[in-house]
Amino acid sequence: MQPNDTRADAIDHRLTELEIKASFNEDLLDQLNQVVIRQQQQIDALAREVARLRQQMPDAGSGVFSRAGDDLPPHY
Repeated sequence: MQPNDTRADAIDHRLTELEIKASFNEDLLDQLNQVVIRQQQQIDALAREVARLRQQMPDAGSGVFSRAGDDLPPHY
């Protein structure tokens, strides 16, 4: 075996290893992108729910909700 053959084999092996790592990194990036998409959908759904709940709340000045100390317990 010639020294150049050994060197070419080593370079070929390193190139193959780099291609494998790049492939794994691409797969991981795709998975992480899917997680980000799913989390953004959950955030959007939660934001819509908060907006819906805020619309259901009466105005702060209507007197429906009062401070905890304003209501006397039934035994008074």
